[in-house]
Amino acid sequence: MARKDRKEHSERVAVHFGENLRRCRRRAGLSQEELGERASLHRTEIGMLEKGQRVARIDTLVQLAGAMAIPPEDLVAGIHWTPGEAKHGGFSFGTPRRSRAS
Repeated sequence: MARKDRKEHSERVAVHFGENLRRCRRRAGLSQEELGERASLHRTEIGMLEKGQRVARIDTLVQLAGAMAIPPEDLVAGIHWTPGEAKHGGFSFGTPRRSRAS
């Protein structure tokens, strides 16, 4: 996969994660500042994640989920990896594709 394609995929993942984060935060009835305090993150970090300007590290994902008392998978809902032939897998969004049984 070319560097440009990887960057594009990362950006799409970040945006989708941000949408999930915003939805979960609002559902929990928290402001960005409140979530930041609970997750030991600055409110600007929450805002950047929600806007898709940053990709969350795994530890950040766990902190956010814990702060909202939700399973971490809620924050990555709808983001799927589909393996391909030798280095040609790709992300998809929405309902995961099922692989066909041989």
